[in-house]
Amino acid sequence: MNDTLSTFPVALVSSFTVIVLAEIGDKSQLVCMTLAARYRPWPVLLGAIVAFAILNSIAVLFGAAAAQWLPEEVVLGLVGVLFLVFGLHALRHANEQEQSVEADRGSHGLFLSTLLLITLAEFGDKTQIAVAGLSSTSDPYAVWLGATLALALTSALGVWAGRLIMQYISVTLLHRISGGLFIVLGLVALLRLAASNLE
Repeated sequence: MNDTLSTFPVALVSSFTVIVLAEIGDKSQLVCMTLAARYRPWPVLLGAIVAFAILNSIAVLFGAAAAQWLPEEVVLGLVGVLFLVFGLHALRHANEQEQSVEADRGSHGLFLSTLLLITLAEFGDKTQIAVAGLSSTSDPYAVWLGATLALALTSALGVWAGRLIMQYISVTLLHRISGGLFIVLGLVALLRLAASNLE
């Protein structure tokens, strides 16, 4: 019992540190930054945290096998199409009359959109596999808590950066930048899909 108690904080700090370092600048943080710059920040942050809590639970419960539930080709295809749709939607609205970013999308829809985007983008990603690996050698509860706190922190940093950008960039330019970013992410996913099919 004492061994479990003594290893809990070590596993928590270790998993927190590893995941923070792995996720800084990763695509999920860019998604949070882009969405929070255009829409209300709280639904974006909550959607991201719930998505990561689910992904970490799957990783801890089922280990690296979770990444095998869906073929990589299916996940890459879904991610690519979803990012392209978001990117084209942003570009389509870039030329419309500027309006309040707060009224752009409902909280419920934004929460679900963020949850879906991040869940698909991160399913079977290096972070989820790292959580699975850590939980197989350390206290799984500590690993889950440390990883989820780490991903909540990186998501919050992305949301904060997105809101900060709003102070210096017009809504129209922001729509174009975010639309372009989503399209690039979508094309990268589809290119990876094409490359995997050629192998």
